[in-house]
Amino acid sequence: MEKKVMIRLCAKIVADTDLYETDREVQNLIDWVCLSEQIKENNNTIRNLTGEYKKIEPDWREGVRAQLERMKELCKERNNLYGKQNDLKGRKWEIEKSLER
Repeated sequence: MEKKVMIRLCAKIVADTDLYETDREVQNLIDWVCLSEQIKENNNTIRNLTGEYKKIEPDWREGVRAQLERMKELCKERNNLYGKQNDLKGRKWEIEKSLER
């Protein structure tokens, strides 16, 4: 519930005011909230992919080719998300540093 309120507040500020364009601190705070939410969503997706991988793994050991291919896809998707997570965390860190000033 709290997450939805924060996102709605940010959307309302962006839609109904010009603060996002005119106030750098407001822009950084909104970007921080949005990046934090994206990081949380990516973490949930990574957990789901890892869970699916673990369900497939025992059957893979028995040599099921289709499951091996799905595991490769899952690993590739998970690795892409890890890369995006690092980019998001870097941007979030930059915003946090600018807010400290």
